[in-house]
Amino acid sequence: MAYDLKNQLKTSAAAVALVSGLMVPVAGAADQISLKSTDGTIDLVGEFVEFSNDTYIVRTSLGDLRISARSVICEGDACPTFEDVTADVAIVGADSVGLGMMPLLMTGFAASLDAEAEISNPEAGQSLASLIDDGGFGEEIGTFLVSSTNDDNAFEALLDRSAMIGMTSRRITQDEARALRADGAGSMVSPGQERIIAVDSMVVATHASNPVQTLTQAQLQGIFSGQITNWSQVGGPNKRITVIAQDDDSASYDYFMSYLFGEELPSFQPQAISADDQTVSNVLFHDTNAIGYLGYAFQRGAKPVTLVNECGIANTPDAFSAKTEEYELGRRMYLYNRADNVDAKAQQFLDYAISNEADSVIGKSGFIDLGILRRSQDDGDARRAALTAEVARYDVGFEGEVMSDMLETMDQYDRLSTTFRFRTGSSRIDERGRLDMERLIAYLEDAPQGTSLTFVGFTDDVGAFEGNRQLAIQRAEAVLEEVRAVADDRLSNVTMATTGFGEVAPSACNVSERGRAINRRVEVWVSKTQES
Repeated sequence: MAYDLKNQLKTSAAAVALVSGLMVPVAGAADQISLKSTDGTIDLVGEFVEFSNDTYIVRTSLGDLRISARSVICEGDACPTFEDVTADVAIVGADSVGLGMMPLLMTGFAASLDAEAEISNPEAGQSLASLIDDGGFGEEIGTFLVSSTNDDNAFEALLDRSAMIGMTSRRITQDEARALRADGAGSMVSPGQERIIAVDSMVVATHASNPVQTLTQAQLQGIFSGQITNWSQVGGPNKRITVIAQDDDSASYDYFMSYLFGEELPSFQPQAISADDQTVSNVLFHDTNAIGYLGYAFQRGAKPVTLVNECGIANTPDAFSAKTEEYELGRRMYLYNRADNVDAKAQQFLDYAISNEADSVIGKSGFIDLGILRRSQDDGDARRAALTAEVARYDVGFEGEVMSDMLETMDQYDRLSTTFRFRTGSSRIDERGRLDMERLIAYLEDAPQGTSLTFVGFTDDVGAFEGNRQLAIQRAEAVLEEVRAVADDRLSNVTMATTGFGEVAPSACNVSERGRAINRRVEVWVSKTQES
């Protein structure tokens, strides 16, 4: 398949009008600029001297330094500007995806074609990946221009056809989907046009030296509304809290603040406003009194804080809780395309981005891929301890028997991170479930003969206890039947069963739709006889 695609790319590349002398600046005044790499290893400020041969020359106290343009993004009025860039495929949207993931994803995509991606940065927020055949020694087979702006721009660019692919850190809205459908773009939520490529946790973080390990939702509300101003008020040192927030027009700001306050946002002005996750990370690294929120991929030297919601359920921002989507500040990262405006190059990249092959690249970029993890459910597990404590809430009646039965069953199984979710009252798997099902089948194909798998259903607490238990079983059975239909004879080595425990063992509070959605799930438990 890769060979055919490379031939297709070679054929079309001849027609591409990539501007000659791409990295030849039009003008640039001698003044201060900032050069930053997307991985945070370079953050240099100095006086712009010259741009030559894809290299910035910057005057610093250490002398004139030469920095490759392929490694950094230039910020500042003195940054050189370049001629307009055209490419085979334009990708527009969220800077969290464009800056944090796309450079490595393009490199991995090129490698899957036995090519090399030469990545340059025409201007701040842009990267151009030129794919060169034969490991970098052949012909150019395609170019991809990634413009990192915001989520809204992704759908605007798809609507006016200035981009083939939109990248976002949120799902498309109904209004955006309807506008694109009316323009002939097709159903934007169909599997061929909406792709979940990774998950990301919005992490609340502090300086690594800060002793505060855990914050409740009420404490966070106090900090980000200005009512709590000293770390001693939350069990820390007697030092003033430096609150770092993101721009109020950013998706990260909307997501975090709506989690804390809903629609009633406080008038509090934080001590610092950061333009993006990377800047927040830099501040947290240097300021011992700072607290801020940023994407999982941008933590670097900062220390993540465990969050405790209003029901007392702890949320730790680790990879397993992100993959199961039980961490309440998790979000999905998407790629979207129109049905009527996607060519062979764009299509092959889209297919690569959701493949198992891309998982390691996504993980390397700091995001959380959709690959499957396995976790023990033994007595030492924090979740098990919380569930054991919850038995007392149900006392000794029928509900207590259900909870005890669940704890007894857990002893025989590990849990996989694959988790299927449903809308209220529905047994229909959501959009991510379709992709996870294929990954689960591929994962189980290599399991030892005799492996036992159980699909375990749970619900929110809306409705009667026994009705919820029966709904949980129905959902587990629906998943099992669909897995069997999709797998055909590929899982003859695995015995599969179902059970359901209804509303017991909530992963989130049932007081909001967000929490109830997290609790409507089917987990996948695998017998401990399978080697980890």
